[in-house]
Amino acid sequence: MDATKATENCCALCEREVQHTSRHHLIPREEGGRHGPTADLCQPCHSSIHLLLDNKELARQYHTIEALRTAEKLQKYLHWIRRSRVERISNRRGK
Repeated sequence: MDATKATENCCALCEREVQHTSRHHLIPREEGGRHGPTADLCQPCHSSIHLLLDNKELARQYHTIEALRTAEKLQKYLHWIRRSRVERISNRRGK
């Protein structure tokens, strides 16, 4: 296996090539999505989704990547991150 391929991942939301992704439950576990669909997201996208949208919004309105891409609350963030090389941002949940 090619060593560079092993470290390349694509974020499903911002579509950037990143070193690491994490699994995001498209319907939050707390809202019944424990065994539901997931998406691989870079850490900045995953953290920002949970900062800007609550679990009820995610379950009701934004339970697909396409819907997340249209979320008004994420537009400024997505515009910024797509031009960025940032791999990590501080976990801002609960602040």
